[in-house]
Amino acid sequence: MKTPLLLAALSLLAGCGPLELHQDINRDGLVFCSEGNPESFNPQLDTSGTTVDATSAQLYDRLIEYDAEQQTFVPSLAHKWETFDGGRRYRFHLRPNVQFHQTDWFTPTRPLQASDVVFSFTRWLDPHHDYHKVNGGQYPFFRASGLMRLIERVESVNSTTVDFVLTRVDSSFLANLATDFAVILSAEYAQQLTQQGTPELLDRHPIGTGPFQFIEFRKDLLIRYGANANYWQGAPAIKHLVYSITPNANKRMLKLITGECDVIAYPLVTQLEQRDYKPPVKVTQTSSPNIAFWAFNTERPPFDQALVRQALAHAINRPAIVQTIYNGQAQLATGMLPSTSWAYQPSATDYPYDPKRARELLRQAGYPNGFAMTIWAAPIQRVYNPNALRMAELIQADLAQIGVTASIVSYEWNTFRQRLARGEHDTALVGWVADNADPDNFLRPTLSCSAARSGTNRALWCDADFDQQLLSAIQSTDPQDRQRRYQAIETYVMQQVPLVPIASSLRFQAHQHNIFGVELPPYGGIRFVNARRAEHVPL
Repeated sequence: MKTPLLLAALSLLAGCGPLELHQDINRDGLVFCSEGNPESFNPQLDTSGTTVDATSAQLYDRLIEYDAEQQTFVPSLAHKWETFDGGRRYRFHLRPNVQFHQTDWFTPTRPLQASDVVFSFTRWLDPHHDYHKVNGGQYPFFRASGLMRLIERVESVNSTTVDFVLTRVDSSFLANLATDFAVILSAEYAQQLTQQGTPELLDRHPIGTGPFQFIEFRKDLLIRYGANANYWQGAPAIKHLVYSITPNANKRMLKLITGECDVIAYPLVTQLEQRDYKPPVKVTQTSSPNIAFWAFNTERPPFDQALVRQALAHAINRPAIVQTIYNGQAQLATGMLPSTSWAYQPSATDYPYDPKRARELLRQAGYPNGFAMTIWAAPIQRVYNPNALRMAELIQADLAQIGVTASIVSYEWNTFRQRLARGEHDTALVGWVADNADPDNFLRPTLSCSAARSGTNRALWCDADFDQQLLSAIQSTDPQDRQRRYQAIETYVMQQVPLVPIASSLRFQAHQHNIFGVELPPYGGIRFVNARRAEHVPL
């Protein structure tokens, strides 16, 4: 039975494009209840998981991918690659006859070429590029990961071959190319938009080579995609993909139960215990390299003092917080690296719950009577934190026991992130989902000086010693040596405590019993390319 809300949404869709009947969704389409609006339709411009989920794997491809099962890099738009100059030059050979999307506003005249790769990387790499400042020009992942300083230039060898010349050897280079942010855009489309005088549409009416094509976005309501019939890996099984934007987790579950959604993002842990839904709801869980943490704005007093940060770390009962918020479906953090990382250190410097020690540290720091502060809490569910507002309340109660008065601040998600990036917070409950398997990806984007400048370092902590340790680790090619270096880095971070790691959570997804093939890659994002709706599935 179609609910009124679903019929209303689908009637809107039918009035805006070629979707003929609402039965098409039930027959060969899928509705995904997402938790928020993307900030852009180009993940180069934003590190938000909401943006990545909505764009990266649906609209675009990368030169290479990371196969988590094989733990190796595999071909994608590049069918092979090799290195020269002792690891400072990488050459990629492009797959032939890969087609860009053909839409009402763009008809490509050629397949993917080296010029598209050069454009896609030079846009954010070169501050003088015509498109560098279009739509803000921040490129937070590339700044935070250090790629802007690592890549010296990207050059076309011929129409199907492209070279990346690096400033130095870097063990994480391929891992960064396999992330959701290193997508390939169309240089031909960019040229057309320049001629039309509308370059901003590059990231708003996107063109990629991915399995789905953009059709429509209505803020706070929906995103509509159609299958790319010319996809180089074969057209997806579903012809229509609709994102129903539903910030409230309870409403997402209700829509799933009533059939308004086929798949939902970030179901609450408490909802997963109810398994007697009719029709049946399937729940999948995966290990996800993620970390929830409490970041201190180290540019603001009193959080610029390590003694104060250490006091606050001792003041909160992290085991109780993890049990309450995650209902046992998470692991208490011992550092920034989760247990899934090959550099994980189970015996890292820790901060056990100790209010007496916290009060003593505050006295030493010059705050015997405490102080007032704010805790910024994300308004939506994330894989690393299913309920940041409730977590903030628990921390608020703990802080009151040591004389610190905390008020809780929250905003709409995109506003929240923008104000965080401007450093308006005292402290913030946020987190990170790894983009690749390299330990550098947990540490550099969240704590380095370049990340502080790009806005992904919520602690705004810039420590020259830390950055030098990161550089030494990334230049090492010996796995055991790298592991030792990262464990030493973890110890240093926990001593300085610019943030307090809290937990690493399992990742959950709930979907209708007849939906198959929706993938949750371990390093973030969601993939619908292999999704399908089966008929006559036994209840």
